[in-house]
Amino acid sequence: MIAAAVLALVTLQRLAELAYAQRNTRRLLARGAREAGAGHYPAIVLLHTGWLAALWILAPGQPVSWLPLLLFLLLQPVRLWVLLALGERWTTRIIVLPGEPLVRRGPYRFVKHPNYLVVVAELILLPLAFGLWEIALVFTLAKLALLWIRIRAEEQALAGARDHEP
Repeated sequence: MIAAAVLALVTLQRLAELAYAQRNTRRLLARGAREAGAGHYPAIVLLHTGWLAALWILAPGQPVSWLPLLLFLLLQPVRLWVLLALGERWTTRIIVLPGEPLVRRGPYRFVKHPNYLVVVAELILLPLAFGLWEIALVFTLAKLALLWIRIRAEEQALAGARDHEP
């Protein structure tokens, strides 16, 4: 019962974030932004969809481990802080608006890629909340491999955008 409730909330949260990201992407592209790293984006979608599907299949009926669940819930305000700091520039893709300075407010004052830290922690904690360490391990390792590709693409795109600053 708890697993289904938590997973329903996480699923709704992710769907709302996708809608927000798509809206932001359309607006940024209309303002002259460019997408980078589009080739690896389907793998990211597949990874996150697979993670959530695996949890929906395996977590219901599992006993709850309260500490990982509490830590996962405590990450949610940090996730919101990231979204608020980026505002209309938050997307699930790498969308760069040439000439715009890097965001250096919110958690970006302290960490270069706070969103990725939150996501990796979530990939670990939510499965552990239901004793599913195998899901935590497999999806976290896959995410780290994709982040290696994504961060390089993002850094390259941001460097190119800074080269075009007025």
